[in-house]
Amino acid sequence: MWPWGHLGVAYLLYSLYSRGRFRRPPRPEPTLAVVFGSQFADLVDKPLAWGLGVLPGGRTLAHSLLFAAGLIVIVYAAAFARNRVETATAFVIAHLSHLLADLPPRLLLGYPFGSEFLLWPILTHPTFGYNERLFEPPAVVELIVTPFTDPLVFFAFDVSLFVLALGLWYVDGCPGLRYVTDLFGRGRDSSH
Repeated sequence: MWPWGHLGVAYLLYSLYSRGRFRRPPRPEPTLAVVFGSQFADLVDKPLAWGLGVLPGGRTLAHSLLFAAGLIVIVYAAAFARNRVETATAFVIAHLSHLLADLPPRLLLGYPFGSEFLLWPILTHPTFGYNERLFEPPAVVELIVTPFTDPLVFFAFDVSLFVLALGLWYVDGCPGLRYVTDLFGRGRDSSH
């Protein structure tokens, strides 16, 4: 999934969570945590793999559920110490949504190839063969998921999720926008 798709999925999930849990749209600080959390795995793995050559691939360390477990403990420990649990939850939802959104649609059809990153370093790339099928899905799942295995359809879906999330963010009152514009406005004012 592309960065905007990750952001779209994360914001949609967090907005639904916020409305269900707090009966209100997301607040600014958690919204910014969603933005960061939705990109965090790639911000760690891509530079370490492609830029520094420290990791064997662009989906390893920060894409692993093992790493996520430790990260969640650290994020919540810091959040409890600073009374920012809502913000921590936003980050965690966004980070976990990134991992799930990176799973190939073929996984739902029974083909685990490309999902090994979730258990890195226990499973390394590639552990499963491309045509190795572990289960046969119900016909309705195959009917719904098969179109998403086409890269063009998946890309259109990716963009659609972002546009939908952007619309919801607008309906939610653009949480976080004023904070960011004030922050950058302050930076410009201090340079004069």
